[in-house]
Amino acid sequence: MSSYVPSTMKQRLEMLEAVGVSSFEELYADVPESMRLKEGALDLPDGMSEMEVKASMEMMAAKNKVFPCIFRGAGAYNHYIPSIVKRVTAKEEFVTAYTPYQAEISQGILQSIFEYQTMICELTGMDAANASVYDGPSASAEAAAMCRDRKREKVVISGACHPEVIKVMRTYCYGAGAECVVIPAADGRTDVDALKAALDDKTACVCVQQPSFFGIVEDCAAIADLVHAAGAKFIMNVNPIAAAVLKTPAECGADIAVGEGQPLGIPMAFGGPYLGFMACTEKMQRKLPGRIVGETRDAEGRRCFVLTLQAREQHIRREKASSNICSNEALCALTAGVYMAVMGPEGMREVAEQCFAKAHYMAANIINIQGFHLAYPGVFFNEFVTACPVDTGELLSILEEKGILGGLAVAEGILWCATEMNSREQIDTLVSVLKEVAGK
Repeated sequence: MSSYVPSTMKQRLEMLEAVGVSSFEELYADVPESMRLKEGALDLPDGMSEMEVKASMEMMAAKNKVFPCIFRGAGAYNHYIPSIVKRVTAKEEFVTAYTPYQAEISQGILQSIFEYQTMICELTGMDAANASVYDGPSASAEAAAMCRDRKREKVVISGACHPEVIKVMRTYCYGAGAECVVIPAADGRTDVDALKAALDDKTACVCVQQPSFFGIVEDCAAIADLVHAAGAKFIMNVNPIAAAVLKTPAECGADIAVGEGQPLGIPMAFGGPYLGFMACTEKMQRKLPGRIVGETRDAEGRRCFVLTLQAREQHIRREKASSNICSNEALCALTAGVYMAVMGPEGMREVAEQCFAKAHYMAANIINIQGFHLAYPGVFFNEFVTACPVDTGELLSILEEKGILGGLAVAEGILWCATEMNSREQIDTLVSVLKEVAGK
């Protein structure tokens, strides 16, 4: 791919002549007159010079408030991104407006996706991965679609999953006419008794988030045993950084592992673009949606890559397709692949350990302040919920005035988050402000 170069009027006239017409009006003669967009109908503003465009963009960017100190996660996390990640992914060959077609001749693109898939499999312990889908919630919903069949259509979701995951899975089930049951959370994790009551011979799958939306580490191996005993499939929605130190989905017995790939080198950018990663056991690989790149040999025995095992409706009979996803987040997947390659297993583990250590240091100091205490018992990774003795909105506003993005207000108090980006000094400053506000 190279820079966009528009065609000249001379070239356009040559093309018209080649197809046997003399004008664009004649080319579009079959389109009803009432449906044609006339020149000037869009009421677009006049063009601007490069200097004017730059000034305009800077004014828009100035509306963003960039916090130097962030203690909020809840689905989007502030991680360090090594400079080489942007350097590689900004190469012109990779930056396209859409997933490149004629992929078999784009061996570089295919290999980048193949390497990404391989690293997702290594991270999750699963047998096969696809080239990514739109985001973590859509990955969860697509995973549920992989599990449903005529005899088992009920989808069970833990109420301790991210609210947006639950919303998107509900929407997919509504569109498919499938039953969707959200069981309540108890103590910040899946209510196992409620899960047992929800399981029956119609249950296709159960989706649980690890760690939960409230930060608590779930006993996923025990849940997997429970789900499999009922004849259903187990979907684990995992934080990819936490996966570097916790039991992998494969070790827990998951059939499908999904999650939001934003922590893997993708900056927080007002909600996206992100990517949803998906991996599964070998038994389920033929149901994976979207694109899957495989390795093979060409006629001369050379290693090469090819799109393969595509279950989308463009490639198989529509009634057999379990998904209509036709693309992937190729540039985001490349970014995640470069990030994982740069970090390596040891680097990923170090990031996870720093997140764990700093979150526990922060929690220990916050709950020493009168009125603050952990809302839920149990092991947590890099997020935790505390009660708040003062109005949460007022507290978070005071923090914002001091350049600190505090946690997320939830029903039980505040959901805090720490990553490797938070220094001890930042945490101590946060604790100092909380003491000051709580002591008023």
